[in-house]
Amino acid sequence: MQLIEITNYLESIAPLHLQESYDNSGLITGQHSQEINSILFSLDATEAIVEEAKQNHCNLIICHHPIIFSGLKRINGYHYVERAIIAAIKADIAIYAIHTNLDNVLQHGVNQKMASKLDLIDLQILRPKVQASTIGAGIIGTLNNTTETSFFLEKVKHTFQCKVVRHTSLLKQNVKRIAICGGSGSFLIKDAIQANADVMITSDLKYHEFFEANEQIILMDIGHFESEQYTIELLFDLISQKFTNFALRKAKSSTNPINYY
Repeated sequence: MQLIEITNYLESIAPLHLQESYDNSGLITGQHSQEINSILFSLDATEAIVEEAKQNHCNLIICHHPIIFSGLKRINGYHYVERAIIAAIKADIAIYAIHTNLDNVLQHGVNQKMASKLDLIDLQILRPKVQASTIGAGIIGTLNNTTETSFFLEKVKHTFQCKVVRHTSLLKQNVKRIAICGGSGSFLIKDAIQANADVMITSDLKYHEFFEANEQIILMDIGHFESEQYTIELLFDLISQKFTNFALRKAKSSTNPINYY
């Protein structure tokens, strides 16, 4: 099967025009006419992931984060991005990234996947592109039942396998309405407050951004990798249900660059 058949399917779910202006989703290395034999799924396409693909005879890597975000001025192997690209091209491995376009869809999107792990219902886009749209940033939903805040915090930590959860004061004894933004989501704090969310789950919050909770919401920073880790499962399931003639593999190598002591 040609690569273009796979990318066309993914883009029917998350069209490239839905990606943010700064993004670089799409085909990073390879050609659309390339015959694909096996696929490796990962959050990032690092040199280690390219090597794992090579060792397992996968000639396509489908990842969430584009390995190239901005233009490269040289490819000499000095930088980790350059090394990954060189390795992929030498091994004739295609890399396809599906990033903010997958963040910005409700159905089969990154945030819907996160919400499903927490059993949220009545899901809506937190900041829709247009009125009542299923396209936009973040998601908001409700728990089936009002839940004790400390219990919910523990559930979040366990569900996303967090070493630690950074959070603001647990100012509410119980919570029910939950906002989510996988990856960096500080830009949606005000939207979550306006939507009457009890909690917002995201990552990459800076010190001063925690103050933006303004005693109106509980902010939970679970870590960037942790928040988006289930995107691998999401993409694996989408492809396996659509195409049955491929050997598919979830990456065993973790690409999380952050360690805790």
